[in-house]
Amino acid sequence: MTTSPPSQDPTPRAAGLPEPALAAQALSQLLRPVARLMIDHGVQLPAMLELLKSALVDEAQSAYALEQKGSSDTRIALLTGVHRKDVRRLREAPHSAQAPSNMLPLGASVVARWISEPRFLNADQTPRLLARTPGRGSVGEPDFTSLVAEVSRDVGARAVLDELVRLGVVERRDDGFVALRSTAFVPQEGRSESFYFLASSLSDHLAAAAHNLKPGQPAPLMLEQSAFSQSLSAFQAEQLHALARRLWAKALQQFLQTASVAEQRSENDTGARHRVRFGVYFYDALQDDGQAPANVQPSATEPVKKSQP
Repeated sequence: MTTSPPSQDPTPRAAGLPEPALAAQALSQLLRPVARLMIDHGVQLPAMLELLKSALVDEAQSAYALEQKGSSDTRIALLTGVHRKDVRRLREAPHSAQAPSNMLPLGASVVARWISEPRFLNADQTPRLLARTPGRGSVGEPDFTSLVAEVSRDVGARAVLDELVRLGVVERRDDGFVALRSTAFVPQEGRSESFYFLASSLSDHLAAAAHNLKPGQPAPLMLEQSAFSQSLSAFQAEQLHALARRLWAKALQQFLQTASVAEQRSENDTGARHRVRFGVYFYDALQDDGQAPANVQPSATEPVKKSQP
């Protein structure tokens, strides 16, 4: 197995200056899966252009406004290249995007607590079967109603259970117990839920990378790294996928347990509130022979640290 450091730009540039050519090169690659998503779901170029214009105007208005002055239509047009008439139109138009259902983040939080809180785990750290209500289980044993109440008292446990069953995340058993079908909140039903998590996860991932590459961005930078292996057989790629899932399951449980303590310790803090996301992904595709050197070893890995020079 060989390793090598991230590739570096051979032409040093002044620190803190924008890199439009490098950014355009990266965007051309990022846009290929976006194009695939568009084609698969019938989003054509005119609609995509409108979405891009709207995103540019929103970001320029919210993140690049002058202190105590805001941003004029002219300034936004200069920053983004969007025509000033379109800037005015988009700023005046009401936002039609609907907020996701509160049930989605609530359901994810219920699952997260189920797989991280020791009271809801077996001795081998697997999620316990939970009685639907306190009366259906043994005295002192945790139940699903209590689990939901620990996360939120705004929505009833029955409504949360019905939604998790609909999404295929949990199973309602005939003996009055509820079983968690997956140790991650991965809806099996409901296209809108899948698109919601696609948007929230990938947007935060890209936001971390953009944050790290912002001209003049001081340390510390956000964690944004990956590793890859190439010249693999289909069987070995499948084995690595299985390993990645096992590693993620362990990391997820440890992270959620620590995050639960962090949330409790933050309750009385009067400072600004932060949200965090910690994720993982695995991708498997046929290798482009033009990108694989002939002398590469059967298992070559390279840690990719996009956030570091």
